[in-house]
Amino acid sequence: MFTGLVEEIGTIQSITKGVKSAQIVIKANKVLEDIKIGDSISTNGVCLTVAAFESKSFLVDVMAETMRRSNLKHLSIGEKVNLERALRLGDRLGGHMVSGHIDGTGIISKYENEDNAVWVTVATSREVLRYIVQKGSIAIDGISLTAAYVDEAVFKVSVIPHTKEVTALLGKKEGSEVNLECDMVGKYIEKLLFEKEQAPIGKGIDFNFLSEHGFTGYS
Repeated sequence: MFTGLVEEIGTIQSITKGVKSAQIVIKANKVLEDIKIGDSISTNGVCLTVAAFESKSFLVDVMAETMRRSNLKHLSIGEKVNLERALRLGDRLGGHMVSGHIDGTGIISKYENEDNAVWVTVATSREVLRYIVQKGSIAIDGISLTAAYVDEAVFKVSVIPHTKEVTALLGKKEGSEVNLECDMVGKYIEKLLFEKEQAPIGKGIDFNFLSEHGFTGYS
């Protein structure tokens, strides 16, 4: 679990590709503090597991499914990526709850400057847009941002100077692919409501059912 607050910008050191998978070595500093084999590090919003590490880099294995569904397949040596270690209990939650399991990708279609901020327009599928609401949370390449505009084809976020400085987002060109993770709350609510609507009448377990079968201590 992550917060979407990027800790540092890493650099791709090497990529060894398999038939559909890859091993990637990433240069870093801060996220290597107290690192252990098996730790989770969000890399451009994708939760990856540390398979090996040295003093200035760590190695991750990226399976075929992750390569297909994320922008990691487009990475090249020297490219910058957003990095965040997993959330620890007791830490401040300054961003929002981010799982590191992306919902899809989008394409940066436009940058627009407005005073001290930069508007970023991202085009994505309707399957992803259905979970994005105005003023709701959205993670772009692992960055916790607020959707300030949403329609049937695109959404927009406004990026402040601090986010520009500590992430790799605005270093991307128009037309670049980005990883997207929607607020998980909406997805869970939709699933629960859908299953409730589809459930056969009289087959659900509720308080009356438990009471009738002696599970509540009342009859």
